[in-house]
Amino acid sequence: MNGDFLEHYFTNNEALKSELRIIKYKLDNHEFIFNSDNGVFSKNKIDFGSKVLLENFLKENKKNVDNLLDIGCGYGFMGIVLAKILDAKPTLIDVNKRAIHLTKMNLKENKIKGDTFVSDIYGQVQNQFDLIITNPPIRAGKIIVLKILQDAKNHLNEEGELWFVIRKDQGAKSILKEIEAFYENEIIKKEKGFFVIRSKKR
Repeated sequence: MNGDFLEHYFTNNEALKSELRIIKYKLDNHEFIFNSDNGVFSKNKIDFGSKVLLENFLKENKKNVDNLLDIGCGYGFMGIVLAKILDAKPTLIDVNKRAIHLTKMNLKENKIKGDTFVSDIYGQVQNQFDLIITNPPIRAGKIIVLKILQDAKNHLNEEGELWFVIRKDQGAKSILKEIEAFYENEIIKKEKGFFVIRSKKR
């Protein structure tokens, strides 16, 4: 990964040249089209960690999900796919303005009704959710990642769940220790160094 990529996907660089591209994704009988661009996370393909998280959530989840929050949504992959398959109302947030612009395009492209807006972590979020899902921006630093995970509890319904993915070599075990005071955590899947984790409020 080059320095430009690392610098920009969780920041805003107004001068970064736009080069729109299309990414396709299919799950079962559902087909999705995503607009992507420079300056957003995993701009050329669906991120493997996000894919592992999404697909394992759908495989393991037994609860009704009426509404969900995708935090650090990028161009909206997880929130849009889940909204379609679960028939849930999605809220998709990111600190990156270009990511939110793309997410608005992708909601329309995939005929999904949902809310999407720029938010610094949960700064602009007011609602409670059945599900909060995230592939947290590890390179934004551990303090940011922990805030995303810990503060999710303030936006979960009573029976709501936080699902996230994190690589073993990016501190999965230490992060789990840091949040165990707030959640009962379960490692749902380990795949190619990625841990898919389900967290329920204590």
